Amino acid sequence: MLKHFVSLFMLVAFLAGSSIGQLITPPLLPSLDPFYQPPAGFESQEPGAILRTRKVATAYFGLIPNPVQAWQLLYRTNAVDGSAIASVTTVFKPLVAKNDRFVSFQTAYDGAARSGVCDPSYNYRLFAPQIDLISSVEFLLLQAFILDGNIVSASDYEGPDAAFGAGRLAGTGVLDSMRAVKNFKSTLGFSTDNPKVVGYGYSGGAIATGWAAGLQPSYAPELDIKGWAHGGTPANLTGTALLVDGTLFSGFLPQALAGLSAPTAYGAELLPVYDQIITPYGQTVLDLAEQICSVQNIFTFAFQEVQSTKVQTLGDQIFYEPTISSVLTRNNMGLNSGETPTAPVYMFHAPDDEIIPYANATTLRDDWCGFGASVEFVTIAAGGHATTEVIGFPGAFKFVKDAFDGNVGGACSSETVLDETLNPLALGLSLEPILVQLLNALAIAGRKDANIISDVGNLNKTAT
Repeated sequence: MLKHFVSLFMLVAFLAGSSIGQLITPPLLPSLDPFYQPPAGFESQEPGAILRTRKVATAYFGLIPNPVQAWQLLYRTNAVDGSAIASVTTVFKPLVAKNDRFVSFQTAYDGAARSGVCDPSYNYRLFAPQIDLISSVEFLLLQAFILDGNIVSASDYEGPDAAFGAGRLAGTGVLDSMRAVKNFKSTLGFSTDNPKVVGYGYSGGAIATGWAAGLQPSYAPELDIKGWAHGGTPANLTGTALLVDGTLFSGFLPQALAGLSAPTAYGAELLPVYDQIITPYGQTVLDLAEQICSVQNIFTFAFQEVQSTKVQTLGDQIFYEPTISSVLTRNNMGLNSGETPTAPVYMFHAPDDEIIPYANATTLRDDWCGFGASVEFVTIAAGGHATTEVIGFPGAFKFVKDAFDGNVGGACSSETVLDETLNPLALGLSLEPILVQLLNALAIAGRKDANIISDVGNLNKTAT
């Protein structure tokens, strides 16, 4: 799969530099696009208020037009400290839409780039260079919900500073995007003032989905949430950091350190600490993380260690430095009974997930169940991190449909899926084109992500 991503990336880059590319006008980066700048006085608006709208053309992989109506909404939300910020959600409406509901889809864009180059709202648009390849691939999953007749909203939940890893900010960003879509009723044609909503997200998208689920009862109780589906859930940031540091996927860590220190996140707390402990080399790593997206960071920092004194002076004690530890702990899910979902939850995870610890996900399940939540937990026995999103998607898709119909919830439950293939009818006949693409992705990724691990490792060795 990675080889295909690289080939696609090279194709887009070629087109951008060719005579054909000169005929294509890509969208402006969010940092340069006036649409993303909130109007004066927006701070007085309520969270979820729509500040600006526009109609946009969206596309598969930036090149193949997506035949649906799409709008972008600039909406008011909150920084970690409660101050007003603005973010964008992209709303897709199929030609024949169910008019009493919408799906909130959290893309795993996992980027700390301050320019907004990793933002879904940028990557979804026609002729946008496909820099964030994860968003590009997850667009297929988003389409499954659209082809099933759902309006879908996909927000830039990390906010204007790309605060990757800041779960509380992401959670409120998701909930306020839902409020904005609800406020867009007249254009979308909802048949009710309070449409039903189900949230979905995987991996980085599960940070946003899980936090939105936990915060919703207290932050946005008026929303008619019917359920939450998320997988590969990074419930414990420290656990994830310790698992991936020094591995092929250690490039996620500079992005998280940069994202958590964004001005709208925990910059006021973390930057003074960083100034004391980050080495000159470490600073170049963080500076780069603020410019590129997740897949690129995997290449640039693979097999290196954030816990190395080459990066910072505390060595393997960095995650236990009081301020850093406090920030990480505040972004662990399931610690407080007052942050427990009241709508039913569907979680799926692989025991051999090489990026997000399975044990942290099961702990979250146990914590939420202990606090009275309804959690259906599915173990994907034969998956790795990437393959589990594909293998587990049909179950999550079915949960979303059942949640809208009110056929989920009750007691907590657990089950294990042993099959490592996809049933050709798993998504239904009408979604066969999406299923074919998922089968291709699964075959290319290999069992438990074996092909991805091999390809990235070989490319990294070649580069070095």
